[in-house]
Amino acid sequence: MHSKKWKFVVGIGIILAVVAWEGVSAFNQNKTYYVTVNELTQAQTSRRHIRVGGVVAQGSIQRHEGQLSFRLSQDAKSIPVTYVGTDTLPDTFKDGAQAIVDGDYTANGDFRADIIQAKCASKYAATPGAKGAGMKGPVAEVSGQR
Repeated sequence: MHSKKWKFVVGIGIILAVVAWEGVSAFNQNKTYYVTVNELTQAQTSRRHIRVGGVVAQGSIQRHEGQLSFRLSQDAKSIPVTYVGTDTLPDTFKDGAQAIVDGDYTANGDFRADIIQAKCASKYAATPGAKGAGMKGPVAEVSGQR
């Protein structure tokens, strides 16, 4: 009877170890670091599974045989991005849009994107400094901004 109990404890231990190992390995595969274009170009090293944010450079979007390429820029620096994917691009992805790309940065300075996200346009926000900007309903009534 003592040996059955020992086998049961060993079996449960093995199962728990496998579950813990699977959880840790899945976490390591899915973690991504977020950097800006300036930070990425300063490091000048290849990186895997990285997320980069910047602005799509004016006139840089080119589509060719199912491949999309553009330049992601910040201040005076930019990186070439190539996207070969099947996901539909967001409607807000266009020249001058803020974008975040997930993928791998190669040693030759190219970025191969798996995912592209475009931030929503600021056209939905009130003009900063305008009277009553951002105030609606009861808040505007109380503040006298209506």
